[in-house]
Amino acid sequence: QVQLVESGGGLVQPGGSLRLPCAASGSIVSINAMGWFRQAPGKQRELVAVITSSGSTNYADSVKGRFTISRDNTKNTVYLQMNSLKPEDTAVYYCNAVINNYRGYANYWGQGTQVTVSS
Repeated sequence: QVQLVESGGGLVQPGGSLRLPCAASGSIVSINAMGWFRQAPGKQRELVAVITSSGSTNYADSVKGRFTISRDNTKNTVYLQMNSLKPEDTAVYYCNAVINNYRGYANYWGQGTQVTVSS
């Protein structure tokens, strides 16, 4: 069984920063891509950033230059560093990973962590 657990969400003022870690645990052989999605009230879930096993990254246009995704393969953890936060970044942020769990690759989601940007 594999789990993804996010943390680090909270309330922050516009212009502030937050760092979201997401740790994968359980029956893991290897992890392919890891990423962060977000879903604001009344909107569809959208991709924020993704990082491959080799470290290549891709970002949504709305967060380029403000957010940085990274990963620590020794800890099976992906991070999202969010700087210069805006009220429109308010959403539930979900971690996602493609993981080989001894039965083959499967797509996993975390439970989500709330990020609220407000003064």
